[in-house]
Amino acid sequence: MVRTGLVALAVLAGVAVASDASAGDAIPSDVLEQPDPHLNQVPRTAAERARILTVVEPTLDFTRPEDYELNMGGAATTQAAVNRDVFSQFSANMPFAHEMDFKLGNGLFRKFWVSSPSSTKASDGLGPLFNARSCQSCHVKDGRGHPPANPDDDRISMFLRLSIPADTDELKAAIVSHRLMVVPEPVYGTQLQDMSIQGIPAEGRMEITYDEIPVELAGGEVVDLRRPRYAIADPAYGPLHPEVMLSPRVAPPMIGLGLLEAIPAEDILALADPDDADGDGISGRPNFAWSPEYGRVMLGRFGWKAGTPTVHQQSADAFAGDMGISNPLHPAGYGDCTAAQTACRAAPDGGDAPGTGGLEIDAAAMDLVSFYARNLAVPARRDLDDPVVLRGKQLFAEANCIACHRPKFVTARLTDRPEQSFQLIWPYSDLLLHDMGPGLADGRPEGMADGREWRTAPLWGIGLTASVAEPASYLHDGRARSLLEAVLWHGGEAEAAKQAVVALPKSDRDALIRFLESL
Repeated sequence: MVRTGLVALAVLAGVAVASDASAGDAIPSDVLEQPDPHLNQVPRTAAERARILTVVEPTLDFTRPEDYELNMGGAATTQAAVNRDVFSQFSANMPFAHEMDFKLGNGLFRKFWVSSPSSTKASDGLGPLFNARSCQSCHVKDGRGHPPANPDDDRISMFLRLSIPADTDELKAAIVSHRLMVVPEPVYGTQLQDMSIQGIPAEGRMEITYDEIPVELAGGEVVDLRRPRYAIADPAYGPLHPEVMLSPRVAPPMIGLGLLEAIPAEDILALADPDDADGDGISGRPNFAWSPEYGRVMLGRFGWKAGTPTVHQQSADAFAGDMGISNPLHPAGYGDCTAAQTACRAAPDGGDAPGTGGLEIDAAAMDLVSFYARNLAVPARRDLDDPVVLRGKQLFAEANCIACHRPKFVTARLTDRPEQSFQLIWPYSDLLLHDMGPGLADGRPEGMADGREWRTAPLWGIGLTASVAEPASYLHDGRARSLLEAVLWHGGEAEAAKQAVVALPKSDRDALIRFLESL
């Protein structure tokens, strides 16, 4: 993609966006002035910048693997054997002195929380409403979640986001200024919690039904896609708002988060082309979010719609929203309980343990969890010199999948995070928002992301999904049961790429999937 367009020009020039730019395309002044307050980085020299631009350009040679392509996470890549624990390894370049922090963070990530009051003061405070009792319950083996296999299966690694339209000038202004990402449903909050502590009703139950959609590919192969429909059964606190918007989310895989966080914001913004100035049909827009950590607007990187700027904030949000655990960024002991849920807000919480400062997980423990999340290593590539895999890689490029699934970045040179410092990484994502068409639309805006836009999902490790946890599922709601199904759901900006895949001979289509399985 040509590095032009409103966003890229603003970053390169170091000036504010022109006054006639739409609010959704404007870069907040905070981001222009200091794009990466979370990174203690050494500024790049002009020579380094030029060299990096050359290194990260997509290859035109598909006769052999690229240099360093084996190690998708740079020196942090794990060479561990492929089994259920392959996503649970620590950064291979981690100093020995940091290994204990990783293990302590792992313990907190796996901890099962209990309701208050409890004799286990260090673990109480669950809920009152929640979706899971531990981080690991959703991120199974540090991998991705999945939808329920049948109506009686649990929904523990998937939930529904909730919000309503911004219907006042004040709310609209808050969203445009990035101080507010969504307007919560007035009674049920920002997500449906289907579990609760004793004496407090759970909010309801997510129901999913599927319609089968056959898609015929070149050569006569037919693939059955399943289109999900979502509803809320047995709402315990009365009817939901008539304009409530539902968005299903499965837990994403945890690998490589610290490396994504270490990509300089200017490198991501330079790929944005919100007005499709180069005419290739691919735009790509950044999302921005308010950071309570830093008291300012930052570039969004994490979450299915890039609504969160840092690993630490993503972790804190999950503790509060998914488990009802108070923490320094979300000090309320009642989690996502709204003012309308009075019994929920009045229930005991676990912030009374000595030394916690009134929090159910304190700052030191949150730092350990964030360190753990940053250092879950990306596994090495497999079969990258296989001729079929190389052919699939070529087809992936020729279909222009790399316009969004950008292969390479170089992380910032960091003074305090040696594991993520100055690494050539291969996430296959630009971390930008793209219109994915009506088939994948959830109709629910989040910050600057509209109801058809999703952040480009990183593809590293995607071929190991089934090795970590079955059943394998893909996309934001797990509707796709195979990588081919996931490709066939692409639309909008990716429609041309999808149609190119549909038209391929079966042998080439199989090669493309083999390439994805090698990542």
